[in-house]
Amino acid sequence: MKKFLAALMILVLALSGVCAVAEEEVKVMTYAEYAAAAIDDEVVVECYVQAHQSWWDNKVTVYAADEDGAYFIYEMACSEEDAAKLVPGTKILVKGFKGEWAGEVEIMDATFEFVDGEAYIAEAKDLTEVLATEELVNYQNQLAAFKGLTIESIAYKNGEPGDDIYVTVKQGEKTFDFCVERYLTGPETEVYAAFAELKAGDVVDVTGFVYWYNGVNTHITAVEKAGAAMTYADYAAAAIDDEVVVECYVQAHQSWWDNKVTVYAADEDGAYFIYEMACSEEDAAKLVPGTKILVKGFKGEWAGEVEIMDATFEFVDGEAYIAEAKDLTEVLATEELVNYQNQLAAFKGLTIESIAYKNGEPGDDIYVTVKQGEKTFDFCVERYLTGPETEVYAAFAELKAGDVVDVTGFVYWYNGVNTHITAVAKAQ
Repeated sequence: MKKFLAALMILVLALSGVCAVAEEEVKVMTYAEYAAAAIDDEVVVECYVQAHQSWWDNKVTVYAADEDGAYFIYEMACSEEDAAKLVPGTKILVKGFKGEWAGEVEIMDATFEFVDGEAYIAEAKDLTEVLATEELVNYQNQLAAFKGLTIESIAYKNGEPGDDIYVTVKQGEKTFDFCVERYLTGPETEVYAAFAELKAGDVVDVTGFVYWYNGVNTHITAVEKAGAAMTYADYAAAAIDDEVVVECYVQAHQSWWDNKVTVYAADEDGAYFIYEMACSEEDAAKLVPGTKILVKGFKGEWAGEVEIMDATFEFVDGEAYIAEAKDLTEVLATEELVNYQNQLAAFKGLTIESIAYKNGEPGDDIYVTVKQGEKTFDFCVERYLTGPETEVYAAFAELKAGDVVDVTGFVYWYNGVNTHITAVAKAQ
């Protein structure tokens, strides 16, 4: 009997041990631990969906990431209903085995479950400088940007649109085979359609997941011709020293000299000050108000003035656009004014406090100090924009301290607002 009870106790303890093991939580790996794992090792990762290929046969292939790296999860077990929920940013727990095929490191034989948590979508990392280096493989499966690549060839897998597009690009003397993967970005997507308009020799900026197939084989998710114009919002958000490309309309320009011209430009959303843009004298004469141009340069700042520097341009066909002066009287004395930098503006009912010529007599800039309430502001008649031969320059010969005026001008900045005046009249 004792032997029977002892055996029973051992069995109960053994079963308890099995249950205890079964109830242990699975340890989620960090990205570093996943990267260090050997091929064929079992892996468990918590990550965020960035995109996925088409669902089929209760499987879906997922591009995923966390803040430290990225994962390619090949043919993960998934119902069609759950596949529809795998939208970008969704957090999931993935269990599978680390595999490799033709150099591509991936998770195979995977299952998953949804995890509560805030969404995370990775930004494309600019890997232009490491494309041709051995370092690139360290960014495998991440979303990346490659800028200024030259298209060498474009070929459809079966000779015509519908399947994968094989894109060979060139950087310097080296070529790379990229791909538009039809199960990721098929014929109905913008990126697939874009390649119908591209050809060998075009210079493009490419975004995609750094997939590997006997070398880098980026799965392209976006493409545009290098130098494609930014929106004004994109320009405003760009950092100082960033390269910028804008399509805009000439509103006025300063005097041409030494193959350079400084332009005041605008579109319907904002305005630009383009400092000493490269320009022939012949082309400067064509930069009449309303002319549409494409400008490439670098965003700069000097004494608070945000401008485009080291710029080149080309004329663009299109209807003319001339901005109307925006009445900014109410925001002149507020911090909001800087948001209207370089726009053509009207300021009404200002009192002239002083008028001074740069060199003591007419011929150069006119410095005009105006007052609104208790605050004063330094405006300017810029001689290279509105020189002695213009009406606005001549008008200041008839004005004096104490006069109340309405002023129109471009909201230039020099350690504070320094509007370049284009028109002035005594207030009614």
